[in-house]
Amino acid sequence: MFGLSTAERDAEFARFATESGGSLKRTAYLLTGDRELAADLTQEALLRTYLAWRRVRSAEAAAYARRTVVNLTIDRWRRREATAVETPDRTDPYDGHGRVDDHDQVVRMLESLPPQQRRVIVLRYYNDLSEADTAACLGIGVGAVKSAASRGLAALRALYTPTDGRNS
Repeated sequence: MFGLSTAERDAEFARFATESGGSLKRTAYLLTGDRELAADLTQEALLRTYLAWRRVRSAEAAAYARRTVVNLTIDRWRRREATAVETPDRTDPYDGHGRVDDHDQVVRMLESLPPQQRRVIVLRYYNDLSEADTAACLGIGVGAVKSAASRGLAALRALYTPTDGRNS
């Protein structure tokens, strides 16, 4: 990576951004529940990743960008602590898999969780990170990840109602 020309480095970053942008945007959306904010956070994370590209090895770039999305989300929540949460427009969910009703229900259920539980659930189960990787991404201990995941999953199970008429 070091010794690459600016054009080569830019091309390498462009490939990374193309490959990772969708996943980063979906992660940001699950963390915020807001399409426009998710797009803004993704752009900011990609910008910060580009600025750090010389020192971020390509193997570490995805983790760096994901951590940046999480940190930007945390910073936003800290600034808005006293503000009421807006109900986002859900007419265009990012996830093309499964049913829109199920997707909408999952996002609403995630919004009901406290911020730390929500971050842990999204990183552990949506991004499929290990407990150790989730802890490193959030800057917390593995025990805190386990606790937040357990409580978050229990809360989600209590809220879940099937949308296809099945009782489970």
